[in-house]
Amino acid sequence: MKNSGSKELETATFAGGCFWCMEPPFEALDGVEEVIVGYTGGDVENPTYEEVSSGETGHYEAIQIRYNPEKISYEKLLEVYWKQIDPTDGGGQFVDRGSQYRTAIFYHNQIQRELAQESKLELEKSGKYDKPIVTQILPYTKFYVAEDYHQDYYKKNAVSYEFYRQSSGRGEYLKEKWSLQENSYDNYEKPSDDELRKILTPLQYEVTQENGTELPFNNQYWNNKEDGIYVDIVSGEPLFSSTDKFQSGTGWPSFSKPLEPGNIVTREDRNHGMIRIEVRSKHADSHLGHVFDDGPAPTGKRYCVNSAALRFIPKEALEEEGYEQYKYLFEK
Repeated sequence: MKNSGSKELETATFAGGCFWCMEPPFEALDGVEEVIVGYTGGDVENPTYEEVSSGETGHYEAIQIRYNPEKISYEKLLEVYWKQIDPTDGGGQFVDRGSQYRTAIFYHNQIQRELAQESKLELEKSGKYDKPIVTQILPYTKFYVAEDYHQDYYKKNAVSYEFYRQSSGRGEYLKEKWSLQENSYDNYEKPSDDELRKILTPLQYEVTQENGTELPFNNQYWNNKEDGIYVDIVSGEPLFSSTDKFQSGTGWPSFSKPLEPGNIVTREDRNHGMIRIEVRSKHADSHLGHVFDDGPAPTGKRYCVNSAALRFIPKEALEEEGYEQYKYLFEK
């Protein structure tokens, strides 16, 4: 459970089966400030875990997400949500059976309702599933916070959580369903401009699509010291690793080399009366920044990149996000 105390956050509520498993992937997202597990959708007030587990309260196990819409969009939350569940299962999720483990998106306003419906329709049209998608889109009513021992269960009981997640069948299913697609971009199709304007924040759009530059020392990752990888904010293609990140003193994230050179494209940039080498992502064609010859050994390069063009995947979330092949970078 993260909590910044911000007064400008918005709320999203999702049910995806066991709420222990639904909390970690959202807590790993930049812009998400708080994730709480609890119960929603039923008529019983202040239900206990035992009551909900009986399947007789009408409640779903669910998570409530508080997020900063200037850093992450509701559409992005929906994208992550679909990749945590089996949306074709109407009787529960994986080993957990019963109405309390069904999937549902609880919308808080008409905009969320329309975005959820559109997202579900796109998934149906994708042909990814050969069975109907049964995840419901329902009006939000009230959310009851679960008992303390359920909050951050994956942190408090890491060993038992990991055993449960894998033995439940969820981990293997999601890995098989999404991992290969997440990191295969040969057939990647960039969203339309209208879609990009919905998915990206104004700053992310300005930087990636209009070759903009964010302010130094006032951006998301310039001083980030966590272990993990950085991927394209549009496509998700892997770009850089924290193992190659260094303090350049410029106020922007700086890397000595790409994580995946094949996902990086460079070209001459003569704008603003200067001759520079621009750096772009190959598959999404996002403007990332520029590369200079004043970096540290052994490459001597400084890839100076806008935070707004990136999404950070902490090392703890690599497998859940479909980037498990990069776990070796952080193994001692």
